[in-house]
Amino acid sequence: MIESRCGLLCSACEYREKMNCKGCVAIAKPFWGDACPVKFCCEDKKHSHCGQCAEFPCALLHQFAYDKEQGDNGKRIEQCKAWASQYGEQD
Repeated sequence: MIESRCGLLCSACEYREKMNCKGCVAIAKPFWGDACPVKFCCEDKKHSHCGQCAEFPCALLHQFAYDKEQGDNGKRIEQCKAWASQYGEQD
């Protein structure tokens, strides 16, 4: 099941219940700000997640995945690869 646009596993997110977040695939605006550039880009291209994109992994996703404060050391990139492989979706 696709949980996010960027590969973040919402089911493991500590903010999910605390912020009553349904995950970016089910919300229009994220709780953490006005918009998420990764979500916007992915949805603008009509993709379910970043792993479907011909530019994957792009500089924007890489920046999020390796951010010093909120990154996950590339785990979200690997998750998008797994979703693309699992669902046969990569362009």
